Amino acid sequence: MVTGIIGRKVGMTQIFDPDGTVHPATVIKAGPCVVVQAKAAPTDGYEAVQLGLVEERPAKLGKPMAGHYKKAGVPPTRVRREVKVAAGGEAPKVGEQVLASIFANGERVDVVGTGRGKGFQGVVRRHHFGGGAATHGSMFHRAPGSIGASSFPSRVVKGMRMAGRMGGKRVTIHNLKVLRVDPDNHLLIVEGGIPGAPTGYVIIRKAITAKKLKVAQVEKPKKGKK
Repeated sequence: MVTGIIGRKVGMTQIFDPDGTVHPATVIKAGPCVVVQAKAAPTDGYEAVQLGLVEERPAKLGKPMAGHYKKAGVPPTRVRREVKVAAGGEAPKVGEQVLASIFANGERVDVVGTGRGKGFQGVVRRHHFGGGAATHGSMFHRAPGSIGASSFPSRVVKGMRMAGRMGGKRVTIHNLKVLRVDPDNHLLIVEGGIPGAPTGYVIIRKAITAKKLKVAQVEKPKKGKK
């Protein structure tokens, strides 16, 4: 059994419980996906499958990748991702479909995607520096300050927090709760926000370090005099 699926972020909404509790939620179009390639431990060193996201738009491929799909006997897809196979589980065969039904209501998942790019930003926004005084003739407002000593080591040490490109990197949000699963429409609704903008591609996988759900404890009556 595979542990994940490819999806696209649709947008955010709200889910209400019967008691009126509101949950901010993200709608994801999860799948349908098709198995393009299966990797086994004897040949590749690990158990995994390569999934392709089936979309309405046709995919334009070069000859090498077209041969890859022809060998699998599946239609070409624009997006391919590799997901692991559950330990002790049976890996799906090439050509089989993977649907959102692999998840259940209340399950914990990890969502992996590319965060929104913020462009070139200074240290105040990028690293939350406090900055200098804003008044009384101060000439030090949003500057980074010292970036190292001049005598030794006479260079900027690796990892120095400075201005630069912000965002646009791979981001993983752990332990999101699945609120609704709609396998007929290939929809998955998870609690909270996920990386990226709407229409962005994400990977939804079963949580690696799933948190245990809190169970409400009923207080026992204290023993004492009536």
